Amino acid sequence: MRRKMPETHYRASRFCRVLGNPTAYEILKILSKSNKTPTDLSKDIGLSLKTISETLRNLRQINLVRYTTEQNRKIYFLKDRSLLNALQRIEQYVEKMRVKKW
Repeated sequence: MRRKMPETHYRASRFCRVLGNPTAYEILKILSKSNKTPTDLSKDIGLSLKTISETLRNLRQINLVRYTTEQNRKIYFLKDRSLLNALQRIEQYVEKMRVKKW
């Protein structure tokens, strides 16, 4: 019988699963520079509005992005900018592993 996973571990695994999607990662990087509508993100990334909207929904579910509504438009932003430190650390680690000789 499998032991129950601690809540923090479960939430961290969901976070990693969503960030494993390159579209989600790219959306976070774009939102780190400025707030955007789904249409703006679709144009910036070059993917369908449906794909962007689904990815934004996933990012909202794990509490990384939020939106405000202005004139019937949803404008998305990062919920907590400290996330950028985590992304930078991941990128540094990946770069280190990419160039490391075994």
